[in-house]
Amino acid sequence: MNASATAELTLLYDGACPLCLREVTFLRRRDERLRPGAPQLAFVDIDDPAYDPASHAGIDYRAAMGRIHAVAADGSVLRDVDVFRRAYQLVGLGWLYAPTRWPLLGPLVDHLYGLWAGARLRLTRRPDLDALCALREQRCATGSCGWR
Repeated sequence: MNASATAELTLLYDGACPLCLREVTFLRRRDERLRPGAPQLAFVDIDDPAYDPASHAGIDYRAAMGRIHAVAADGSVLRDVDVFRRAYQLVGLGWLYAPTRWPLLGPLVDHLYGLWAGARLRLTRRPDLDALCALREQRCATGSCGWR
């Protein structure tokens, strides 16, 4: 059985993004410390050629690369700051994101996340989303995707 099947929350992340990797490493270590052998979080690298949208609530590569997504154990999909709220809650740090639910602060944080998501690839010196999607389609067309 894979970790995603037993996790409370499966985060879809860009394994080629250094900032994303730092966040995943932090969350993974914290979760493993809290629950050795029974983590609540699982992580799926959407940049892996074997990433299969059908196995992850139908979240395609473009959507997953554009904004962070997670799939809860019940199959519901979380996006944007909601992913961090839930992940941090599961690792015992929910208080860090609790203020993002406040009426005035919440919309501001959501807006700032949108700005970050739109600039993430450029800020990490990666090709833009259209270029990444075209490269992925090329790989898949030549049979390099593990899911087609």
